[in-house]
Amino acid sequence: MSFKKWRFSLLISLFVLLITTLGYAGPPFNTDDPEPVNFKHWEYYIASINTFQRNEWMGTAPHVEVNYGLVPNVQVHLLLPMNYSYIRHEGTNFGYGYTELGMKYRFVQESDDRPQIGVFPIVEVPTVKNQEFSNGRTQVYIPLWIQKSWRKLTTYGGVGYWINPGDGNKNWLFAGWEVQYDFSPTITLGGELYYHTANTVIGQSSTAFNVGGSINFSSTTHFIFSVGHSLDNDSFTSSYVGLLWTI
Repeated sequence: MSFKKWRFSLLISLFVLLITTLGYAGPPFNTDDPEPVNFKHWEYYIASINTFQRNEWMGTAPHVEVNYGLVPNVQVHLLLPMNYSYIRHEGTNFGYGYTELGMKYRFVQESDDRPQIGVFPIVEVPTVKNQEFSNGRTQVYIPLWIQKSWRKLTTYGGVGYWINPGDGNKNWLFAGWEVQYDFSPTITLGGELYYHTANTVIGQSSTAFNVGGSINFSSTTHFIFSVGHSLDNDSFTSSYVGLLWTI
């Protein structure tokens, strides 16, 4: 395989990782939780996710996410990303590829001695034919999430399986765990450690971390952020910056 083809394949592999990460992100982290939006309430996000390597950048500029508490313990989910990719000396591309749909269902309620447990299946639907940002194949993610809180301390995590069809792609596994602490009504900080298996035939597994949190300007307006780095194999830096409105 020529260097140019190898670099293109690597770029596509990293982008697939990025775009699927959006599906299970518990903003501003990759690891999600089982707690749905409250019944008849809304969450609105406008945010940007970015992955930086030495000569390549990619991400969303921006994406919009909407969650709604449809019935008690059930949340419906929609995410619309405007994607970008940049390769040094080759320029920048923008485009829309996938529409993300999902439904979070919490089937075990938390108690003093029991965590809450839920599932959050996601479907990535190819919407715009775009070789840069979509392979035209529907992707499905099936995760299980667990969460337990002790006053100001909350921890959650789980594991999920991606069905990832397409030439050169592989189905892959994600596992992550997050811990966060409410330092005040205004500031929450935390971090996550996550791992995923290879999602392409030429890809590698990866372990990485993120640290971040939220600044609550009011009960309805929140600034959320994270930054992280890989710990093995391909070296990359990641970031998430966004605004969240809860109604």
